[in-house]
Amino acid sequence: MRGFEPAEFAARTERVQVMMNAVGLSALLLTTETDVRYFTGYLTRFWQSPTRPWFLILPAVGKPVAVIPSIGASLMGQTWIDDIRTWSSPDLQDDGVSLLTDALTELTPPKGRIGMPDGHETHARMPMSDIERLRNRLGSRHITGDHGILRELRMVKSEAEIAKIETACGIAGRAFARVPEIARDGVPLDQVFRRFQILCLEEGADWVPYLAGGAEQGGYSDVISPASSSPLKAGDVLMLDTGLVWDGYFSDFDRNWSVGPPNPDVRSAYARLIEASDAAFEIARPGATAADLFHSMNAVLTKDSEGTDAGRLGHGLGMSLTEWPSLISTDQTVLKPGMVLTLEPGIAVGEKILVHEENIVVTTGAPRFISPRIGPEMIEL
Repeated sequence: MRGFEPAEFAARTERVQVMMNAVGLSALLLTTETDVRYFTGYLTRFWQSPTRPWFLILPAVGKPVAVIPSIGASLMGQTWIDDIRTWSSPDLQDDGVSLLTDALTELTPPKGRIGMPDGHETHARMPMSDIERLRNRLGSRHITGDHGILRELRMVKSEAEIAKIETACGIAGRAFARVPEIARDGVPLDQVFRRFQILCLEEGADWVPYLAGGAEQGGYSDVISPASSSPLKAGDVLMLDTGLVWDGYFSDFDRNWSVGPPNPDVRSAYARLIEASDAAFEIARPGATAADLFHSMNAVLTKDSEGTDAGRLGHGLGMSLTEWPSLISTDQTVLKPGMVLTLEPGIAVGEKILVHEENIVVTTGAPRFISPRIGPEMIEL
Protein backbone atom coordinates (compact mmCIF):
# COMPACT_ATOMS: atom_id res chain seq x y z
CA MET A 1 0.00 0.00 0.00
CA ARG A 2 1.00 3.62 -0.45
CA GLY A 3 1.58 5.64 2.69
CA PHE A 4 0.91 4.30 6.18
CA GLU A 5 -2.12 3.77 8.34
CA PRO A 6 -2.64 6.50 11.00
CA ALA A 7 -1.83 3.85 13.61
CA GLU A 8 1.78 3.79 12.35
CA PHE A 9 2.19 7.53 12.98
CA ALA A 10 0.40 7.28 16.32
CA ALA A 11 2.81 4.54 17.41
CA ARG A 12 5.84 6.60 16.33
CA THR A 13 4.49 9.58 18.27
CA GLU A 14 3.89 7.50 21.40
CA ARG A 15 7.42 6.06 21.23
CA VAL A 16 9.06 9.46 20.82
CA GLN A 17 7.02 10.94 23.66
CA VAL A 18 8.22 8.20 26.00
CA MET A 19 11.80 8.98 24.98
CA MET A 20 11.22 12.73 25.39
CA ASN A 21 9.84 12.22 28.88
CA ALA A 22 12.88 10.15 29.82
CA VAL A 23 15.23 13.05 29.05
CA GLY A 24 12.98 15.86 30.25
CA LEU A 25 11.97 17.43 26.94
CA SER A 26 8.71 19.37 26.80
CA ALA A 27 8.60 19.25 23.00
CA LEU A 28 10.56 18.45 19.88
CA LEU A 29 10.85 20.99 17.09
CA LEU A 30 11.43 19.35 13.70
CA THR A 31 12.32 21.26 10.55
CA THR A 32 13.58 18.83 7.89
CA GLU A 33 11.73 16.90 5.21
CA THR A 34 12.44 13.44 6.58
CA ASP A 35 11.74 14.28 10.22
CA VAL A 36 8.47 16.05 9.38
CA ARG A 37 7.40 13.22 7.07
CA TYR A 38 8.31 10.54 9.61
CA PHE A 39 5.61 11.79 11.99
CA THR A 40 3.05 13.03 9.46
CA GLY A 41 3.35 11.18 6.14
CA TYR A 42 3.68 14.57 4.42
CA LEU A 43 5.23 13.46 1.13
CA THR A 44 5.97 16.15 -1.47
CA ARG A 45 8.85 17.10 -3.73
CA PHE A 46 8.15 20.74 -2.92
CA TRP A 47 10.99 20.53 -0.39
CA GLN A 48 13.30 20.91 -3.38
CA SER A 49 12.57 24.62 -3.04
CA PRO A 50 14.72 25.97 -0.20
CA THR A 51 12.70 29.18 0.09
CA ARG A 52 10.17 28.30 2.80
CA PRO A 53 10.78 26.92 6.31
CA TRP A 54 8.50 24.15 7.64
CA PHE A 55 7.96 23.29 11.29
CA LEU A 56 6.47 20.37 13.18
CA ILE A 57 6.05 20.43 16.95
CA LEU A 58 5.85 17.18 18.89
CA PRO A 59 4.45 18.09 22.31
CA ALA A 60 4.96 15.92 25.38
CA VAL A 61 1.41 14.62 25.00
CA GLY A 62 -1.05 14.64 22.14
CA LYS A 63 -0.69 14.71 18.36
CA PRO A 64 1.96 16.71 16.46
CA VAL A 65 1.16 20.28 15.47
CA ALA A 66 2.16 21.55 12.02
CA VAL A 67 3.27 25.18 11.59
CA ILE A 68 3.72 25.50 7.85
CA PRO A 69 3.43 27.84 4.86
CA SER A 70 -0.16 28.17 3.66
CA ILE A 71 0.74 26.64 0.29
CA GLY A 72 1.14 23.28 2.07
CA ALA A 73 -2.07 23.32 4.12
CA SER A 74 -4.19 21.32 1.69
CA LEU A 75 -1.74 18.42 1.44
CA MET A 76 -1.00 18.43 5.18
CA GLY A 77 -4.78 18.29 5.69
CA GLN A 78 -4.79 14.90 3.96
CA THR A 79 -2.51 13.41 6.65
CA TRP A 80 -3.50 12.38 10.16
CA ILE A 81 -2.50 15.86 11.45
CA ASP A 82 -5.50 18.02 12.39
CA ASP A 83 -3.84 21.02 14.08
CA ILE A 84 -2.35 22.92 11.12
CA ARG A 85 -1.29 26.54 11.60
CA THR A 86 -0.25 28.53 8.54
CA TRP A 87 1.19 31.81 7.37
CA SER A 88 1.72 33.29 3.93
CA SER A 89 5.30 32.47 2.99
CA PRO A 90 7.77 33.73 1.90
CA ASP A 91 7.61 36.64 4.33
CA LEU A 92 10.85 38.61 4.36
CA GLN A 93 10.06 40.18 7.77
CA ASP A 94 8.67 37.24 9.71
CA ASP A 95 8.76 33.87 7.96
CA GLY A 96 6.71 31.94 10.50
CA VAL A 97 8.77 32.79 13.59
CA SER A 98 5.97 34.62 15.41
CA LEU A 99 3.46 31.85 14.67
CA LEU A 100 5.98 29.21 15.77
CA THR A 101 6.76 31.15 18.96
CA ASP A 102 3.06 31.35 19.84
CA ALA A 103 2.58 27.61 19.22
CA LEU A 104 5.60 26.59 21.31
CA THR A 105 4.54 28.94 24.11
CA GLU A 106 1.10 27.37 24.10
CA LEU A 107 2.34 23.77 24.00
CA THR A 108 5.22 23.91 26.51
CA PRO A 109 5.45 25.13 30.11
CA PRO A 110 7.63 28.04 31.27
CA LYS A 111 11.25 26.87 31.59
CA GLY A 112 10.39 23.95 29.33
CA ARG A 113 13.14 22.35 27.23
CA ILE A 114 12.50 22.17 23.48
CA GLY A 115 14.69 19.70 21.61
CA MET A 116 16.00 20.03 18.07
CA PRO A 117 18.09 17.29 16.39
CA ASP A 118 21.70 18.36 16.80
CA GLY A 119 23.86 15.32 16.15
CA HIS A 120 25.75 13.98 13.15
CA GLU A 121 23.74 13.94 9.89
CA THR A 122 21.27 16.56 11.16
CA HIS A 123 20.69 20.14 10.11
CA ALA A 124 18.22 22.90 10.97
CA ARG A 125 16.96 23.99 7.51
CA MET A 126 15.99 27.44 8.76
CA PRO A 127 17.99 30.67 8.83
CA MET A 128 20.35 31.01 11.78
CA SER A 129 18.95 34.49 12.38
CA ASP A 130 15.47 32.99 12.78
CA ILE A 131 16.78 30.44 15.28
CA GLU A 132 18.26 33.27 17.33
CA ARG A 133 15.03 35.27 17.00
CA LEU A 134 13.05 32.25 18.20
CA ARG A 135 15.37 31.74 21.17
CA ASN A 136 14.95 35.35 22.22
CA ARG A 137 11.17 35.31 21.92
CA LEU A 138 10.70 32.07 23.89
CA GLY A 139 11.78 33.74 27.13
CA SER A 140 12.33 31.17 29.88
CA ARG A 141 11.81 28.25 27.49
CA HIS A 142 15.09 26.79 26.26
CA ILE A 143 16.04 25.26 22.90
CA THR A 144 18.42 22.35 23.34
CA GLY A 145 19.50 19.17 21.54
CA ASP A 146 17.29 16.11 21.11
CA HIS A 147 19.62 13.68 22.98
CA GLY A 148 19.84 11.56 19.80
CA ILE A 149 16.16 10.62 19.97
CA LEU A 150 15.46 10.99 16.25
CA ARG A 151 18.58 9.00 15.38
CA GLU A 152 17.64 6.16 17.71
CA LEU A 153 14.04 6.12 16.57
CA ARG A 154 14.54 6.30 12.81
CA MET A 155 17.43 3.81 12.65
CA VAL A 156 15.04 0.95 13.45
CA LYS A 157 12.42 0.52 10.74
CA SER A 158 8.94 -0.91 11.09
CA GLU A 159 7.87 -3.85 8.94
CA ALA A 160 5.86 -1.42 6.80
CA GLU A 161 8.94 0.74 6.22
CA ILE A 162 11.08 -2.29 5.36
CA ALA A 163 8.47 -3.39 2.83
CA LYS A 164 8.74 -0.03 1.06
CA ILE A 165 12.55 -0.16 0.95
CA GLU A 166 12.37 -3.72 -0.37
CA THR A 167 9.95 -2.61 -3.08
CA ALA A 168 12.40 0.12 -4.11
CA CYS A 169 15.21 -2.45 -4.19
CA GLY A 170 13.13 -4.77 -6.38
CA ILE A 171 12.54 -1.95 -8.86
CA ALA A 172 16.24 -1.14 -8.98
CA GLY A 173 17.09 -4.81 -9.42
CA ARG A 174 14.81 -5.11 -12.44
CA ALA A 175 16.30 -1.94 -13.95
CA PHE A 176 19.85 -3.25 -13.41
CA ALA A 177 18.89 -6.53 -15.12
CA ARG A 178 17.96 -4.53 -18.23
CA VAL A 179 21.26 -2.63 -18.48
CA PRO A 180 22.47 -4.89 -21.37
CA GLU A 181 19.60 -3.33 -23.37
CA ILE A 182 21.20 0.14 -23.14
CA ALA A 183 24.95 -0.34 -22.56
CA ARG A 184 27.44 -1.79 -25.00
CA ASP A 185 30.71 -1.01 -26.72
CA GLY A 186 30.43 2.43 -28.37
CA VAL A 187 27.53 3.85 -26.32
CA PRO A 188 28.43 7.16 -24.56
CA LEU A 189 28.35 6.96 -20.77
CA ASP A 190 26.03 9.95 -20.37
CA GLN A 191 23.55 8.21 -22.66
CA VAL A 192 23.72 5.12 -20.45
CA PHE A 193 22.96 7.31 -17.42
CA ARG A 194 19.93 8.90 -19.08
CA ARG A 195 18.52 5.63 -20.34
CA PHE A 196 19.08 3.87 -17.03
CA GLN A 197 16.94 6.45 -15.25
CA ILE A 198 14.23 5.77 -17.83
CA LEU A 199 14.52 2.04 -17.06
CA CYS A 200 14.06 2.79 -13.35
CA LEU A 201 10.91 4.78 -14.07
CA GLU A 202 9.60 2.08 -16.41
CA GLU A 203 10.10 -0.52 -13.69
CA GLY A 204 8.11 1.48 -11.16
CA ALA A 205 10.31 4.12 -9.49
CA ASP A 206 8.52 7.29 -8.44
CA TRP A 207 11.67 9.27 -9.11
CA VAL A 208 15.45 8.78 -9.35
CA PRO A 209 17.19 11.40 -7.19
CA TYR A 210 20.58 9.74 -7.24
CA LEU A 211 22.61 8.08 -9.97
CA ALA A 212 26.38 7.92 -9.91
CA GLY A 213 29.00 5.67 -11.40
CA GLY A 214 31.80 5.53 -13.88
CA ALA A 215 33.39 3.60 -16.71
CA GLU A 216 37.09 3.37 -17.40
CA GLN A 217 39.70 0.79 -18.36
CA GLY A 218 40.15 -1.73 -15.55
CA GLY A 219 38.03 0.18 -13.02
CA TYR A 220 37.10 3.81 -12.42
CA SER A 221 38.80 6.82 -10.83
CA ASP A 222 35.91 7.98 -8.67
CA VAL A 223 32.23 7.24 -8.12
CA ILE A 224 30.63 10.67 -7.78
CA SER A 225 31.51 12.56 -10.96
CA PRO A 226 28.79 13.39 -13.51
CA ALA A 227 28.76 11.07 -16.51
CA SER A 228 31.09 11.99 -19.35
CA SER A 229 30.26 11.69 -23.02
CA SER A 230 33.06 9.15 -23.56
CA PRO A 231 31.84 5.99 -25.32
CA LEU A 232 32.19 2.61 -23.62
CA LYS A 233 34.95 0.45 -25.03
CA ALA A 234 36.33 -3.05 -24.56
CA GLY A 235 38.16 -3.38 -21.24
CA ASP A 236 36.02 -0.76 -19.46
CA VAL A 237 34.34 -1.56 -16.17
CA LEU A 238 30.95 0.15 -16.00
CA MET A 239 29.46 0.84 -12.58
CA LEU A 240 26.02 2.33 -11.90
CA ASP A 241 24.96 3.20 -8.35
CA THR A 242 21.38 4.32 -7.94
CA GLY A 243 19.23 5.61 -5.14
CA LEU A 244 15.69 5.52 -6.49
CA VAL A 245 12.56 6.28 -4.49
CA TRP A 246 9.30 4.41 -4.09
CA ASP A 247 6.66 5.91 -1.81
CA GLY A 248 9.26 8.04 -0.04
CA TYR A 249 11.82 5.29 0.65
CA PHE A 250 15.17 4.72 -1.04
CA SER A 251 17.08 1.82 -2.47
CA ASP A 252 20.85 2.28 -2.65
CA PHE A 253 23.00 -0.33 -4.34
CA ASP A 254 25.20 -0.66 -7.40
CA ARG A 255 26.18 -3.10 -10.10
CA ASN A 256 29.36 -3.55 -12.18
CA TRP A 257 29.70 -4.81 -15.73
CA SER A 258 32.74 -5.52 -17.86
CA VAL A 259 32.69 -4.44 -21.50
CA GLY A 260 34.05 -7.66 -22.90
CA PRO A 261 35.98 -10.11 -20.69
CA PRO A 262 37.45 -8.53 -17.51
CA ASN A 263 41.20 -8.75 -17.05
CA PRO A 264 42.48 -11.10 -14.30
CA ASP A 265 43.11 -8.28 -11.81
CA VAL A 266 39.59 -6.93 -12.21
CA ARG A 267 38.11 -10.40 -11.98
CA SER A 268 40.01 -11.12 -8.75
CA ALA A 269 39.27 -7.73 -7.16
CA TYR A 270 35.58 -8.01 -7.94
CA ALA A 271 35.38 -11.46 -6.34
CA ARG A 272 37.11 -9.97 -3.28
CA LEU A 273 34.38 -7.32 -3.02
CA ILE A 274 31.67 -9.97 -2.98
CA GLU A 275 33.63 -11.94 -0.36
CA ALA A 276 33.89 -8.79 1.78
CA SER A 277 30.20 -7.95 1.64
CA ASP A 278 29.34 -11.59 2.38
CA ALA A 279 31.64 -11.47 5.44
CA ALA A 280 29.75 -8.48 6.84
CA PHE A 281 26.42 -10.06 5.98
CA GLU A 282 27.25 -13.17 7.99
CA ILE A 283 27.78 -11.20 11.22
CA ALA A 284 25.06 -8.58 10.77
CA ARG A 285 23.02 -9.77 13.72
CA PRO A 286 21.64 -8.10 16.86
CA GLY A 287 24.47 -7.30 19.25
CA ALA A 288 27.14 -6.78 16.59
CA THR A 289 28.26 -3.21 16.01
CA ALA A 290 28.63 -1.04 12.94
CA ALA A 291 32.39 -1.16 13.62
CA ASP A 292 32.29 -4.98 13.61
CA LEU A 293 30.86 -4.94 10.10
CA PHE A 294 33.51 -2.46 8.98
CA HIS A 295 36.34 -4.60 10.34
CA SER A 296 34.94 -7.80 8.80
CA MET A 297 34.96 -6.19 5.35
CA ASN A 298 38.22 -4.32 5.80
CA ALA A 299 40.04 -7.53 6.79
CA VAL A 300 39.05 -9.12 3.48
CA LEU A 301 39.80 -6.02 1.42
CA THR A 302 43.27 -5.40 2.85
CA LYS A 303 44.45 -9.03 3.02
CA ASP A 304 46.88 -8.54 0.13
CA SER A 305 45.47 -5.47 -1.49
CA GLU A 306 44.43 -1.90 -0.72
CA GLY A 307 41.02 -0.56 0.15
CA THR A 308 39.87 2.90 -0.85
CA ASP A 309 39.72 6.15 1.05
CA ALA A 310 35.94 6.52 0.64
CA GLY A 311 35.65 6.92 4.42
CA ARG A 312 33.18 4.16 5.20
CA LEU A 313 32.06 0.74 3.98
CA GLY A 314 28.31 1.18 4.28
CA HIS A 315 25.56 3.03 6.10
CA GLY A 316 21.93 3.05 7.11
CA LEU A 317 19.19 3.40 4.50
CA GLY A 318 15.56 4.48 4.55
CA MET A 319 13.80 7.80 4.00
CA SER A 320 17.18 9.25 3.05
CA LEU A 321 19.77 7.83 0.69
CA THR A 322 22.19 7.62 3.57
CA GLU A 323 21.28 7.41 7.24
CA TRP A 324 22.82 6.38 10.53
CA PRO A 325 24.89 4.39 11.37
CA SER A 326 28.14 4.63 9.39
CA LEU A 327 30.14 1.44 8.90
CA ILE A 328 33.42 2.87 10.12
CA SER A 329 35.95 1.68 12.68
CA THR A 330 34.75 4.13 15.34
CA ASP A 331 30.97 3.72 15.11
CA GLN A 332 29.98 1.49 18.02
CA THR A 333 26.25 1.56 17.23
CA VAL A 334 24.79 -1.79 18.26
CA LEU A 335 22.72 -3.45 15.54
CA LYS A 336 19.04 -4.09 16.25
CA PRO A 337 16.32 -5.98 14.38
CA GLY A 338 14.72 -3.64 11.85
CA MET A 339 17.88 -1.79 10.86
CA VAL A 340 18.37 -1.53 7.09
CA LEU A 341 22.00 -1.23 6.01
CA THR A 342 24.10 -0.96 2.90
CA LEU A 343 27.28 -3.00 2.67
CA GLU A 344 29.62 -1.04 0.41
CA PRO A 345 33.18 -2.35 0.21
CA GLY A 346 35.66 -0.73 -2.15
CA ILE A 347 39.04 -1.94 -3.37
CA ALA A 348 41.96 -0.53 -5.35
CA VAL A 349 42.95 -2.07 -8.69
CA GLY A 350 46.19 -0.37 -9.60
CA GLU A 351 45.32 3.33 -9.98
CA LYS A 352 41.60 2.58 -10.26
CA ILE A 353 38.95 1.40 -7.82
CA LEU A 354 36.01 -0.98 -7.77
CA VAL A 355 33.01 -0.63 -5.45
CA HIS A 356 30.21 -3.04 -4.70
CA GLU A 357 27.04 -2.39 -2.70
CA GLU A 358 24.16 -4.49 -1.36
CA ASN A 359 21.20 -3.71 0.90
CA ILE A 360 20.31 -5.91 3.88
CA VAL A 361 17.93 -5.92 6.82
CA VAL A 362 18.90 -7.01 10.34
CA THR A 363 16.37 -9.41 11.85
CA THR A 364 16.05 -11.27 15.14
CA GLY A 365 18.00 -14.13 13.52
CA ALA A 366 19.96 -14.28 10.30
CA PRO A 367 20.08 -11.08 8.20
CA ARG A 368 18.30 -10.92 4.88
CA PHE A 369 19.34 -9.43 1.53
CA ILE A 370 16.72 -7.02 0.22
CA SER A 371 18.69 -6.18 -2.92
CA PRO A 372 18.91 -9.04 -5.44
CA ARG A 373 22.13 -10.78 -4.38
CA ILE A 374 24.84 -10.88 -7.04
CA GLY A 375 27.49 -13.57 -7.53
CA PRO A 376 31.30 -13.29 -7.63
CA GLU A 377 31.54 -13.29 -11.45
CA MET A 378 31.33 -9.87 -13.07
CA ILE A 379 28.68 -9.70 -15.79
CA GLU A 380 29.98 -9.08 -19.31
CA LEU A 381 28.36 -6.70 -21.78
